[in-house]
Amino acid sequence: MAVVDEISIGLSREQALVLFEWLARTGAGEQPAVFEDQAEQRVLWNLESALESVLTEPLREDYRQLVAAARARIRDVD
Repeated sequence: MAVVDEISIGLSREQALVLFEWLARTGAGEQPAVFEDQAEQRVLWNLESALESVLTEPLREDYRQLVAAARARIRDVD
C-alpha cells in the first residue's frame, strides 16, 4: 500500500481569503513573482485552485469589500 506524503495546514477563513487574492493576482501576472523553478509556480497554482474550491467569497458581489475587511483584521497593528 502506497503512503501518501501530505501535510495539512490550518488557515482562518480570513487568512485563506487574503492568500487567495494574492495568489490570484500573482497568477494573473499583476505582480509577477520570481521563481527559481516552475515547480514553485505549480505549487502556488495548486494552492490557489484548492482555495478556490472551498471559498465562496470570490463569487460574491461584495468580494472586494470582504478582502479589504479580512486584510484589516489580519494586518499587524503599528
